[in-house]
Amino acid sequence: MRGVIGKLARQLNTSATGEGLTPTQASVLGLISGRGPLGLAELAELEGVNPTMLSRVVGKLTELELIHRIPDPADARAARVEVTPTGKKTHDRIKARRAAVVSECLDRLPVQTTRTLLEALPALEALAEQLRTAEAAASSRS
Repeated sequence: MRGVIGKLARQLNTSATGEGLTPTQASVLGLISGRGPLGLAELAELEGVNPTMLSRVVGKLTELELIHRIPDPADARAARVEVTPTGKKTHDRIKARRAAVVSECLDRLPVQTTRTLLEALPALEALAEQLRTAEAAASSRS
């Protein structure tokens, strides 16, 4: 199962390259776009990347004017990042392109296979949540 999920993720990630972003940049943009302003530590944890890597990604997204830094109201020494209107439009295009790719592929599969995949979505969501919870617990212990 891990191999199939990895393969699917890699194939879906290629849809981000049409916007000139790496898969990690597109993922970070999506997190910021979907969850609103985020602190850098929270963003690094959600994305599962180290702070140095995140700093480079945030720098590039800022340079491209897809996100910008804002003061953290809870901590004057910290910053948060939020999506710009251009970043929101870019994220929406990436999301629409990925949805279209998946939809086109599902249309080419046998109806029963598509039905089986759709019926499996709740179980896959539960698996994703369990993985997120296990990873968060492991991070808090270290």
